[in-house]
Amino acid sequence: LPHQTPSQDVYLSVFAALDPLEFSKVFREWANLLSLQKEFKNNKNSQIAIDGKTSRGSIDRENNRSAIHTVSAWLCDAGLVLSQEKTREKSNEITAIPELLKTLDLRSRTISMDAMGTQTEIAALIKKKEGQYLLAVKNNQPTLHADIKKAFESKPEGFILESDCDVDKGHGRIETRKIEVCREISFLSSSKKWAGISFFAKITRTRTILRDNSSSEEEAYYIGSDRTASAKIISGQVRKHWSIENNLHWVLDVAFREDQARHRSKNLASNLATLRHFSLNVLKMDTGRKLGVANTRKQAGWDMGYMVNLICNSSVWADA
Repeated sequence: LPHQTPSQDVYLSVFAALDPLEFSKVFREWANLLSLQKEFKNNKNSQIAIDGKTSRGSIDRENNRSAIHTVSAWLCDAGLVLSQEKTREKSNEITAIPELLKTLDLRSRTISMDAMGTQTEIAALIKKKEGQYLLAVKNNQPTLHADIKKAFESKPEGFILESDCDVDKGHGRIETRKIEVCREISFLSSSKKWAGISFFAKITRTRTILRDNSSSEEEAYYIGSDRTASAKIISGQVRKHWSIENNLHWVLDVAFREDQARHRSKNLASNLATLRHFSLNVLKMDTGRKLGVANTRKQAGWDMGYMVNLICNSSVWADA
């Protein structure tokens, strides 16, 4: 470059000036190409987890602007971010989710969400776009929650269950997860409001701490639309949903230090959130890496050849 390498301030000024909607659109189209290639190679239906995360460092009290809250679509099996929708309030997540879903190809995909996304309009949109849903049910849907809980407690006549159980041991504890699935949705008084609903389920998690043999138990309820999914598959989808917390949100906080970032000028916070998603996807494309995300980032910074290889590798996938 005629004036040598640009300083950090130059890069920050560029990203502050970019239109965040257009930048997100470019990212989304690139990520979609990656996901299609991954899914074709794996030859199986996929699961997309939807969840939101707040970039705490982006709060701008001086200009009375709240922190950026990003709702992301996470392709669980591939470990890729497909798209994101940004808001200024966590409470706006309900309105951000439909906008995010509109940008995605949902055909033959199962969309999983926590209770914030358990809305009749969202379920209807997923079915309209030929996808399946798996939604957590809590007290934000009081009638549905009460009906499901009552059905499992009273087990009325005609209440037929499918069940599955698995046990994990590690980190000094034993965790048992039992799932019970009922496909007779007539037990739900509000079933007609939920487009395509085909089952409701309860998961009972029992954790035993080996050090003192103490135990705790919790129950969680779900509704879903996939008529072909077995109890075992549904249980796996519930567990897989939390990869968005462990493999995306946690990594953004620890490996990218997102919550410590203090970039607030113009569109900078929004565009850097998209750029972190881009960087994480590029790193995930190196399936042979032996280091964690943070150390892989350092390796790319220290080794120009490795960084070029990372970028070219993701470009090959996108062009395939």
